[in-house]
Amino acid sequence: MTPMLRDLTLDRVASPIGEIQLVTDQQGVVRALDFSSHDLRMRTLMGRYYRGTELKSGTAPAGVRSALGAYFDGQLDALDAVAWATNGTAFQQAVWAGLCTIPVGQTLSYKGLAERLGRPSAMRAVGMANGANPVGIIVPCHRVIGADMSLTGYGGGVERKRWLLRHEGARFRDEGQDLPFDA
Repeated sequence: MTPMLRDLTLDRVASPIGEIQLVTDQQGVVRALDFSSHDLRMRTLMGRYYRGTELKSGTAPAGVRSALGAYFDGQLDALDAVAWATNGTAFQQAVWAGLCTIPVGQTLSYKGLAERLGRPSAMRAVGMANGANPVGIIVPCHRVIGADMSLTGYGGGVERKRWLLRHEGARFRDEGQDLPFDA
């Protein structure tokens, strides 16, 4: 676990898929990224990982905001340089680090990620850790799909996952239609 933080800054950033809540620490490290329409989920994860830390409205560092904007503008590797950190179990940390090894434009199944982590029977645990990722998009949990290449759940909503994967040029089996964002 990382040391106790005094306070964290909450910024709100517009994106093509809805307003994003971006949480950074005093050093400008991203601690959480979620959609405003999923405020309760983000605050629940923040309470779990940073109990007692105050969340204050403010502006994220220009470099973080710029990288996020560049990603949505098509510079798909722009988020690679964004520093992030979060609390979590050793297994969760391993899963989140593993997510960052999935290249832009590619996907991996839960089973594939479990195998990559040397835990081939831990598919459900990988799925749970994936779902508990507090730093969406930067830690690309949207790149994990079903073994049959179908879209599976996503904390920000399957329609956003579909948009992100299309934006990145990833292949997946898409049985759904474009749905409006619940922004």
